[in-house]
Amino acid sequence: MARVHSLKYIVSLTCSIALNLLLVGMCMHKRWQQNWTQEAMAEAEAVSSMSCSGHGRAFLDGLVLHGKPVCECNMCYGGSDCSQLLPHCMVDADSGDPTFLEPFWMKNAARSAVVVAGWHRMSYEFSDGSLISEELKAHIRSVHASVGNAITDGKYIIIGAGATHLLNAAVHALSSNASSSSPTKVVASIPYYPVYKEQTEFFKSEDYKFNGDTSMWKNDSSKSSFIELVTSPNNPDGHLKKAVLQGQYVKTIHDLAYYCPHFTPILAPADEDLMIFTLSKLTGHAGSRFGWAIIKDEGVYRRMLTYMDLSTYGVSRETQLRVLKLLKVVLSGNGKAMYEFGYNTMKNRWSRLNKVLSRSKRFSTQKLKPQYCLFSQQIRTPSPAFAWLKCETSILEGGSCYEVLKAHNISGRAGSLFGVDNHYVRLSLVRSEDDFDLLLRQINNLVSLKNNHKRVTTTSTRLWQSNESTLMLPRDCSWNRSLLDLRIKLETLYSNIVRSHANIGLSFDLKNL
Repeated sequence: MARVHSLKYIVSLTCSIALNLLLVGMCMHKRWQQNWTQEAMAEAEAVSSMSCSGHGRAFLDGLVLHGKPVCECNMCYGGSDCSQLLPHCMVDADSGDPTFLEPFWMKNAARSAVVVAGWHRMSYEFSDGSLISEELKAHIRSVHASVGNAITDGKYIIIGAGATHLLNAAVHALSSNASSSSPTKVVASIPYYPVYKEQTEFFKSEDYKFNGDTSMWKNDSSKSSFIELVTSPNNPDGHLKKAVLQGQYVKTIHDLAYYCPHFTPILAPADEDLMIFTLSKLTGHAGSRFGWAIIKDEGVYRRMLTYMDLSTYGVSRETQLRVLKLLKVVLSGNGKAMYEFGYNTMKNRWSRLNKVLSRSKRFSTQKLKPQYCLFSQQIRTPSPAFAWLKCETSILEGGSCYEVLKAHNISGRAGSLFGVDNHYVRLSLVRSEDDFDLLLRQINNLVSLKNNHKRVTTTSTRLWQSNESTLMLPRDCSWNRSLLDLRIKLETLYSNIVRSHANIGLSFDLKNL
């Protein structure tokens, strides 16, 4: 009897241990399933919590020093925490890097975050054999319907690695169908986006060739085949454009990258045969390298698709997933939050820049008028992506506007690249808040110097040199825009004081005040 009880006890104990091990295993498995996302989130949170003094960012894929991510500083800032403003720094107003929307995405970090598992979409294709997510395609259509800037019904959508990729695909597709035996002439109205010329010439195709300004071919009667590139709003001057050439031998590509409520009033939904858009201008995510074309003709769509298949075999699945998440945020709520933030930022920058330039008759920018916007349903004041700056002949002295600005530590994009003369230079307004503040500071200094007497200019130069140490901020200081604006006002006030004393024959240095 005792042996029976002992056997029952052993069996019960064994079953109990086995059951406990099973439960522990199930809990550990469940916990592992949860932890892989938690670990990823913790890693991302640790990096995003680094302030970098507000003048830089740390990234998961950035450099690591002593096991910790390193701050990547904004232009003209340095130091381990980006707290030091570098003297005599060249301000970059050349690049169209659209980081002005970064504050919006920082505010919406949780809603726009994506966690990607190691096994995510490892295949070349989606389950239906395509190279683009149908869900993403549907969201692209929804974005255009929400903004009202393009009609997508009954049209094909193709994606590429940014608008640049799609532009050449479109030129290839349209030129390969040309009836003429000579190369198709690719043209654009000046000032035109430099990549049109650079890219067309780079590929040296036998099917097409860049032939300059559209206006040169308005009265052409040779029955040559043309591809006209129409940029609206135009890069660099922000004007809304329409096609110039017409006829059976003309094909048109509409580059509508900047046809977003940030940069221009939406006058009507575009309904062109071939339209190109890009994520970099819509949401600011230039680094994701994502653009799309909306195409009416199936034959053109098929030729572009072949080009994409042979050049990249589609856009990465990780990029498509991120874009889908971003577009969901864009469409959330009333679908206007991001656009309103972008518009207010750009409108404010345009206003501040023109206020400084209004003090000088030697510099001017393009004239843009307020217009009614269907998206916002109100009159919108200008908010262009670029300032198309003109230097009057009196200050060029045989040089170029680009050289005048560069001499004052401002790097813009020379007008010659856009097919115009040396009086012009493009200044980018879409970079970070730090970048714009520094640009505005240098423009203010330039205007003040050009307005002052030569002797006052010399005094101002001594002032800058004698006080360059004031540009080095304390390591724990975050020099925000309000403080920078105050500095600009003080320097302007000082310039006015110096100028007034110069008029009565006095000269002095700030050190003596």
